Amino acid sequence: MFARTPPERTPHHPPRLPRPDRLPRLAEPVLHLPGPQAVEAFWADARRRGTPVVSADPQGSADHVAMTFLWRGGPATRAVQVLPNKLGDPRRPEGNLMERAPGTDVWHWTLRLRRDWRGTYDFHVDEGEGPEQGGPEYWRWLRTRRRADPYNSRTLPRRWGGDPVSYAELPGAPDSSDWDPRPGVARGTVTEHRVASAHLGTERRVWLYEPGAVREPAKLPVLVLLDGEHWQPRLGVAHLLDNLIADGRVPPLAAVLPDSVDPGTRWTELTCRPEFVAFLVDELLPWAAGRLPVTDDPARTVVAGQSLGGLTAAYAALSAPHRFGNALVQSGSFWWPVGPEAEWLTGCVAGKPRRPVRFRLSFGEQEWVALPAARRLRDTLAAAGYENAAYREFNGGHDYLCWRTELADGLVELLSGG
Repeated sequence: MFARTPPERTPHHPPRLPRPDRLPRLAEPVLHLPGPQAVEAFWADARRRGTPVVSADPQGSADHVAMTFLWRGGPATRAVQVLPNKLGDPRRPEGNLMERAPGTDVWHWTLRLRRDWRGTYDFHVDEGEGPEQGGPEYWRWLRTRRRADPYNSRTLPRRWGGDPVSYAELPGAPDSSDWDPRPGVARGTVTEHRVASAHLGTERRVWLYEPGAVREPAKLPVLVLLDGEHWQPRLGVAHLLDNLIADGRVPPLAAVLPDSVDPGTRWTELTCRPEFVAFLVDELLPWAAGRLPVTDDPARTVVAGQSLGGLTAAYAALSAPHRFGNALVQSGSFWWPVGPEAEWLTGCVAGKPRRPVRFRLSFGEQEWVALPAARRLRDTLAAAGYENAAYREFNGGHDYLCWRTELADGLVELLSGG
């Protein structure tokens, strides 16, 4: 299939595409804003209720709501920008600037969204010490003034560390309770290791999940989940696996989670690199098999990833279908690379014989950069005979908050035997 060598030394960024549609911003907030004399009562209510504030759709649709983000400014506050995941246009950053209610410290910004949306978001606050407003330098500086929402207790660990990121979920968003630790559930064990790799020329940190309750000895299905340093130490994917196994939604399984190390290493290795696939197939899985009774059946083996990891999961399955019979892909970077060989992997699939791989792909409706390439890959897979390649679009962005439930649903779909 891969007669062409994957491109090397490609730009470390997605294509620079303008947002194709306008933000669903409402000119006026739906909630009542206070006058100067009622500010304290307004903020006391906001603290009690939490933010953002969700209100009925002013257009009367039962499928939509108005969601208002709030920030309490100070005497020096010049501007506040709110950036929900992929609900903005980098070419028009002023569209995400909040407005201040006259005579108050209340800054506000309202969107009209379908009620199944969820997403993380940040505030960027200008307290008066920055460059002159409006130019490119100003917008770059403002992005360094990141703040969490003090009226929202819901947070998610941030990729590559730092303060947690705030998030919001509308009433119709998919249920994420599978991620919560449950009393009485048999808990698996997670151990951290270092695995030597001749293919990568280094050691690699790896987390290994072993299920807690296996009734009869058998070869375990195995999940290889990329970006392991975020999925386990920060997000706690073991809780999800414990719950899915306890509910009988997936069989007891082992999970192997390699570390992506840092952004530079991740760009180098998770861009269709044969040596990285060789590490997974020739070194990592045999290493896991030396510690747990994991299957060598590709139909019971899943490789999963997100963003560049999603691109790599698809590439690994197509490169090694004898080992990976299932590719669980979320928001895969199928636009890669930027330049004359754009959408390289899709070009490799086109016109080639079907490989014995089952795909489960999902993308956020707000991922305007990734969606065109994703849809072209979907159509290319269908034309190549991948009849059981599942594809769906969720109401969200390029966001671990969304990928958590997509991971759960994908594992059930691929491993339940249904």
